[in-house]
Amino acid sequence: MKGFFITIEGPEGSGKSTLISKLVPLLQAKGHNILVTREPGGIEISEKIRTIIHDPAYTMMDSRTEALLYAAARRQHLVEKVIPALDAGKIVMCDRFIDSSLAYQGYARGLGVDQVLEINRFATEDCMPALTLYVDIEPSEGLARIHKDAGREINRLDLEGLAFHEKVREGYLQLLERFSNRIVRINGAQLPEEVLKDAEKVIEKHLQ
Repeated sequence: MKGFFITIEGPEGSGKSTLISKLVPLLQAKGHNILVTREPGGIEISEKIRTIIHDPAYTMMDSRTEALLYAAARRQHLVEKVIPALDAGKIVMCDRFIDSSLAYQGYARGLGVDQVLEINRFATEDCMPALTLYVDIEPSEGLARIHKDAGREINRLDLEGLAFHEKVREGYLQLLERFSNRIVRINGAQLPEEVLKDAEKVIEKHLQ
């Protein structure tokens, strides 16, 4: 593949989506050809799976069902959108990818990081990001941001208690150590312009 695959990760309220919306025009201004997408979603089938996963009505959803649905959405998204863009030489920037499954279902849900990694290796055929930016923030601050944002859709995962979101962050910090070759921590508690500056610097370094 000729392109470059970047994923942006972080707990709820970390500011990933805002960061992406500001990063893309900066990188495009430097001549980079970028495709922006998200998980779960990005294409019709995966967006429909996203609706099911995020629906607050489905609080009874089994943890393994949840993990398998994410992996299914990821598979279709990869083959239909991400891999063709990488083959065309584009930079693909994805809001969440495999590390979300490892942190949320593998660690916080207690399914086991390695077990969820195996499900996703099957789904992705080992197509992994070249670079992952992990936007780190204290879960209490992230959740406070969510509740202040009146326009933000509250999904099923937002309804989990603080203890769950603290476990998600613990999971991410373990992944940061385990995959230090591709995951870079960005301090999400900084001012948005500082977060943007740090992220841009890391991406440019890797692209060079």
